Amino acid sequence: MLIAELYTSLQGEGRLTGTPSVFVRASGCNLRCWFCDTPFTSWQPEGEDWSLEEIVHQVQAKQTSHVVITGGEPMLYSEMVPLTQELKRLGLHITIETAGTLHLEVACDLMSISPKLASSTPSVARAGRWAARHERVRHQPHVIRKMIAEYDYQLKFVIDSESDFAELDSWLEEFPEVRPERVLLMPQGTKLEELAARSAWLAPFCAARGFQLCPRKHIEWYGATRGT
Repeated sequence: MLIAELYTSLQGEGRLTGTPSVFVRASGCNLRCWFCDTPFTSWQPEGEDWSLEEIVHQVQAKQTSHVVITGGEPMLYSEMVPLTQELKRLGLHITIETAGTLHLEVACDLMSISPKLASSTPSVARAGRWAARHERVRHQPHVIRKMIAEYDYQLKFVIDSESDFAELDSWLEEFPEVRPERVLLMPQGTKLEELAARSAWLAPFCAARGFQLCPRKHIEWYGATRGT
């Protein structure tokens, strides 16, 4: 697997916010969100090819009980199947962070799915052919449906503006089995002032609808820096 970084930190997003975890960040992505906060795994993917044995050894060396496999898009790699099986055999809690466009029969305790709304699509001027490709790939209902049927899950939507609310409602209408408490709304941004401005109108929307506000606590704790 092409690995961009492996490090320990506190989980900054979702149900397990504040949990000490080792993060395994795969490089490479089948989407090109214009606001991607890890462009070194998508727009300009970088990293080194690690064997499964190397990954497992490094995870064990961190001596934490929670591992988060993220990206990029980790589900691009078929190696995820034996990797997660081995991590589970070792007794680790596994979170997988994915856009929900690809499915593998992985071992996973929390499938953290971040479906991409239309507001994530980059402009043709910036992305060229990737703009159409992103728009075509970003929503795969059959993959989402399979994931939420097989795993404990959370749905983590990046919200850029209030105009995203209508599409969010349409998305959720496709999946009536999803309870509001499974839905997490995260303000788009990598600066505290951006997050605060969007949270000001996102918080009351979450309260009214029974959704969970998902602040990006790692930005507050560490800033928008790698390895956090």
